[in-house]
Parts: sequence; structure tokens; C-alpha cells
Amino acid sequence: MKEQIQNLLEQAVESMKKEGILPAEAEPSIQVERTRDREHGDLATNLAMVSAKLAKTNPRQLATEILRHLPESQLVLKTAIAGPGFINFFLNPNWLAEQLDKALADERLGVASVESPRTIVVDYSSPNLAKEMHVGHLRSTIIGDAVSRTLEFLGHKVIRQNHVGDWGTQFGMLLAYMEEMQKGDGEISMQLADLETFYREAKGRFDASEEFADRSRQLVVELQSGDAYCNQLWSQFLDISLSHCQQIYDRLNVALKREDVVGESAYNDDLAKVVEDLEGGGLLVEDQGAKCVFLDEFKGQDDEPLPLIVQKKDGGYLYATTDLAAVRHRQRRLNADRILYFVDHRQSLHFQQMFAVARKAGFAEAETRLEHMAFGTVMGEDGRPFKTRSGGVAKLADLLDEAEARAYALVKVKNPEMSEEELRHIGQVVGTAAVKYADLSKNRTSDYVFSFDNMLSFEGNTGPYLLYAYTRVASLFRRAGITGQELTGTVQLTEEVETELAGKLVQFGEAVAKVADKGMPHMLCAYLYELAGIFSSFYKNCPILSCEDEALKQSRMKLALLTGKTMQQGLALLGIGTLERM
Repeated sequence: MKEQIQNLLEQAVESMKKEGILPAEAEPSIQVERTRDREHGDLATNLAMVSAKLAKTNPRQLATEILRHLPESQLVLKTAIAGPGFINFFLNPNWLAEQLDKALADERLGVASVESPRTIVVDYSSPNLAKEMHVGHLRSTIIGDAVSRTLEFLGHKVIRQNHVGDWGTQFGMLLAYMEEMQKGDGEISMQLADLETFYREAKGRFDASEEFADRSRQLVVELQSGDAYCNQLWSQFLDISLSHCQQIYDRLNVALKREDVVGESAYNDDLAKVVEDLEGGGLLVEDQGAKCVFLDEFKGQDDEPLPLIVQKKDGGYLYATTDLAAVRHRQRRLNADRILYFVDHRQSLHFQQMFAVARKAGFAEAETRLEHMAFGTVMGEDGRPFKTRSGGVAKLADLLDEAEARAYALVKVKNPEMSEEELRHIGQVVGTAAVKYADLSKNRTSDYVFSFDNMLSFEGNTGPYLLYAYTRVASLFRRAGITGQELTGTVQLTEEVETELAGKLVQFGEAVAKVADKGMPHMLCAYLYELAGIFSSFYKNCPILSCEDEALKQSRMKLALLTGKTMQQGLALLGIGTLERM
């Protein structure tokens, strides 16, 4: 709707230019926003206020001219000038009802696919395979997944890239420990069942034994040189480690698969070429033996340019080298138009520098969007980064176990008559939804406090509340004994709350588009929460099954049906499943 009103205003501006009311070269910023109070209309613009100087008149007089030149549209019931020159638009209920009927007949609920699909590479999750996934991997994994799903829904070609940490000196230590286990007839797969313990024991051996440490360093060299034995050990380790990750992805309903894994090792053979190309482009400077790129736009506190180090004094490469190789691969081989990186905000400077170097080196084309989708930290209720009660890093598997157990207990109290199997299923869906939604509903750039009590609440902007709102629609149709396909007639908007619900339903496409553009799933969460709240008011104030007017009853069932479909689709874009009852 915003876009349509904006288009009408653009036509009015062009008409006023032709009449000389506005200068021919004028390009006023046209912004359309939703009103805070629906008594003042549904949408409003400050166009007259920002353009009054251009027209050499006062804002209210210009607002009158804008309305005089505004094309007629079935979308607009009436307009009004308010305050110093705001123009308010009241939407036509008949137009709204028509849009809802169209949305119900459309499997995409009226959300159009993009006219020009793009190839978008999304880099997210990126665990270090030497350890099990912990709470620090949660945000990248589920925010990146929600944005990927949304982009795909709109018709873009999305290429997921799970840039895992599968390379480096620590793997020499792990391989040496695997070697010891095999010599001792230990069952490697059993040993690696707990990666944290395996890593801790390997590190203990490394610190305690110089012989073990020397063997670890030797294995790193052999691995990097392509030794078959080392690669066999390394591949075995990766297989077991990645299976740990996949179990978490499956539990979280995250779309990442093994074929999306493109680890640091994938770029190993290209790192020397990256350095060579940077040198050939005159970008490299040797500083204290290391090869660096200095850019004037990045300076430290001493006002000296900050280095982006791409090769250490000992010849080793860094994350920046690998990231530059990845950018080039994604640009030239994957033909990316846009590359999104879901990595925490502490890496912001790294990505700013890396993007700038990638462009100067020609690894990324000028028109390709490189975007660091930074996110904040998961905090404990003590205001510090979230830890377990014992002070350790919280494993994701343990968090999900606890969330599901708590959800199961809550649901069992509310539904003691349910079978154990159904209670377990509901506990799993609600527990996972609670953890995911608590994160996704927060602005990704902010820190947030991890609290089981808050996230499992059935009140407020929580996953359980939205799941319950959806089950209300399912319950309505169960009690009516009909399906959505059996509904007849058209939508009628006779009550104010019905019109309010209709107005919110037609905003679904706008909410989806914002997530795709800004990488901010909390905008979709806010929309769904507001939709659930309006539906609750509609449910309380407008009789549905008891309505004696059959045409009105059918209309209200349609409103409920579209609400349910919209909530289900919106939650699916967030990677959250729904329940028919809970």
C-alpha cells in the first residue's frame, strides 16, 4: 500500500512540475508512513512540508495543491490535511476487502515475486569444527537462515555458504590425538561423540608433551602439503564434526545442508594467488616482515593507517586472506549480485577493510553489494555474555534440551489429557520456537538477554504466544467442521476491528520485503505480533460461529483463515513450524 500511495504522489509531483508549481528540476523525497492513530487515517506523508521551500509557498497551501493533482484511485477513500501540512490517507474498505479475497485465492497470499531476481550469496552459521556448536553460533545460524528463506520466497537465487573453520594449526593437535587413539585401538567415532572433551584432552596432551606438540606441528605441515594419511584423518574428523552440526541444524529447522559447507580449506590453494594479485595491483606493503594492505580511510587512534594483514612474517595466511579468496570465488564463480555476511559486530572493522580491499583489487565488482549483517551478543540475566551455571560456554544442544523439557512441562499442566507422544511433540515444537523467536524478534544489531522464563511465556511477543494465536484459527475451523476451501462469498468489512485486521493483513508483503532488504527478521516478528494482537481483538468482538448472518459469518471465517495462513507463512520464513493445537 505504501508503494501505491507513493506512486500516486509521484504522479502528482510530475503534474505540478508541468504547471510550474514545483521547479522542473525538483526531486523531492517522497516518504509515506503509517499513522500512529487510525483516527488520522491509515497512511500519511510530509511531502508538502519538505517541498514547501521549493514551491515558495506554505506547507498547507502546497498540500492542497498536491491533493488537487493527486490521481483518483480506488485505494483511497478520502484524504485530509492535518497540522502544519501532513496529508493523511484513509484507505477504502471495499478495496481492502477485494485485496483479501485475492490473497486468499493466491498461494503466495498476494506477495509478488521480485521482477528482477538476483543471485545472493548468504554466509552464515560458520562454526569452528574443533568444538561443538554453542550459544555463540545461534544468532548467525538462525538470523541468516530466516533472511535466506525470505529472499528465496521473493524469488531470488540464494546460495548458502557455511564457511566453517576446518583448517589451521589447531587441527594438527587434533589429528595427533586421533592418531594416538587409533594406535591404542580406541573407537574414534565414540571418542568424538563429545567434541568438547576430545578437544580438551588433545589440548592437554599438546601442553604436557613436547613430543606430542612436535608431532602436531608436523601433521599441520603434512596436511597442508596434501599428505594422503593426514587428509584421511582430517576427513574422518570433519565427517564426525559436521554430523554434530547437522543434528543441531535439523533440530533448529535450519535449511543448511552438508553441500552448503565451504570451509576455509576450500580456499587454501588460492591464498598464494590472492597475495600475488594484491602485489601485482600495487596494494601490498611489507611491514615488519608481514605483507599488508594500508588504506587511508581506516586509521587508528594515532591517525596512522591500519593494516589489513594478508600474510604473516613466517609465510602463514590469515582470515583476511581466506575472506578475500572467498569474495573472489563468490563473485567470479557463483556470479553473486549481493553477498551477505552474518557475523557478530566485533568483526565490523575487519569486514569494512576486507570489502574495501576486495573492491580495490577487483575481486568484487562495483555494483555487487557486500554487506556485513552484524549482530549483537547473547547475554545472561547477569548482564554478561551468556554462560552455563558452571560458568562454561553453553552448548546449543543442551539449551534446546532444556527449552523442550520446560515447554513439555508447561504444556502438560495445561493439557493433562493429551497423550505422551503428542505432549512430547508439542514440547519440541514450542521449545525450539521459543528459543528461535526470542532471538529473531530482537533487533539483530542489539544485545539481548537469554531468559527461559521470558521466551516460554504465553503472553507478549514470544514464540509460544504466536503459536497459540495460530491454533485459535485451527480450532475455529475444527469446531465449524469445515475447511477453508468450503468457504463461500466475499469478504465484508462491517466493523472497525475488521477493517483494522484487513489493513494489517495487506501489509504482509511490505514486512517480508523489509526483511529481504535490511536483513532484519525482527521486522517480520513485529508484524506477526501486531497481527496476532489485532486478530485477538477481532476474535473477542466479532461473533464468528454464532453469527446469524451467514454471509457475514463466511466473511469472518475468511478473515480468520487468511490470518492463519499469513501467520503460518510468516513463521515458516522464520524457520518456525506451527501446531494445530497446544
